[in-house]
Amino acid sequence: MALAAGLPSPLRPLLRRGLCTAPAPRRALDLAGIYPPLVTPLSPAQDVDYAQLEGNVRRYAGLPFRGERGPAAPRAPPSLLGAAAAAAGASRGRRASRRTLLLGWWPLQTLGRAWAPAAWCLLPATTRATVEMTASVAEAGADAALVVTPCYYRGAMSGAALVRHYTEVADASPVPVVLYSVPANTGLELPLEAVLALARHPNIVGIKDSGGDITRLALIVHKTRQEGFQVLAGSAGFLLASYAIGAVGGICALANVLGAPLCQLERLCREGRWQEARDLQHRLVEPNAAVTRRFGITGLKKAMEWFGYHGGPCRAPLAPLSASQEQELREAFSANGWL
Repeated sequence: MALAAGLPSPLRPLLRRGLCTAPAPRRALDLAGIYPPLVTPLSPAQDVDYAQLEGNVRRYAGLPFRGERGPAAPRAPPSLLGAAAAAAGASRGRRASRRTLLLGWWPLQTLGRAWAPAAWCLLPATTRATVEMTASVAEAGADAALVVTPCYYRGAMSGAALVRHYTEVADASPVPVVLYSVPANTGLELPLEAVLALARHPNIVGIKDSGGDITRLALIVHKTRQEGFQVLAGSAGFLLASYAIGAVGGICALANVLGAPLCQLERLCREGRWQEARDLQHRLVEPNAAVTRRFGITGLKKAMEWFGYHGGPCRAPLAPLSASQEQELREAFSANGWL
């Protein structure tokens, strides 16, 4: 139990009790490859446009993606599951290509009507609610559940609490679980020690890490190599570096727009053509920053429209890009030869 000995004391009992007693064989699910985190197209009335979502998925079928990460949003379960089912249906329509569908959700969900008839009560997702949603996305057609860190009470989300949460979710989940650490959006990074503990669970197969700390990613790859645990980069901005330290792929927002170049970057890395890969990575950094931390989902949806995909509007309070912002976004793509 060298791993348990190296963990902080609050995590050792959880690791020994829940994860180190004759673990069952790990479920086989190869996560290697590039995944677009599917954007949910909206109608002018800001309802989910399922036909356009299916259209995007069918168009992505022409690219050498490993799979898709289904739509994820802090919305009522029926809308999430409807979008998930639409994505799954389009994906299963081309099952011969054996794409993998990962489905996830943000840790706020509608749990029921509150005191007034027109009011809905939005509460932080509990472990029980996450277990229920994991079962629901499995029923909707997911091959795996991408589970973001619970973060509403992030001050109380110690490593021990997170290990407990994910262990209970993975124990109950009918499909493999992929951890999801996205500190830019949650304000909470899944601690390294918790990742190492959870990597031993037979139904936790990997992590999408969007933090961009390559040293951390390298440590996860190195210290979980005996468990068959898989690391996915959470951004195209550090995809080359992630492959260099042993990541198996990436779930990258930019893949919704520049899917073919990201798949080309993956191929170059796997073939050891590092100079070509580096040149391509350099051309992807600025567009990726523009559709993530600079202009976010609003910029991503606008760029999708330029490349022939269905983006549509964003829901309020997200505002449309101004004319000057749209010009800056266009320059990020055109200056690097994409437009």
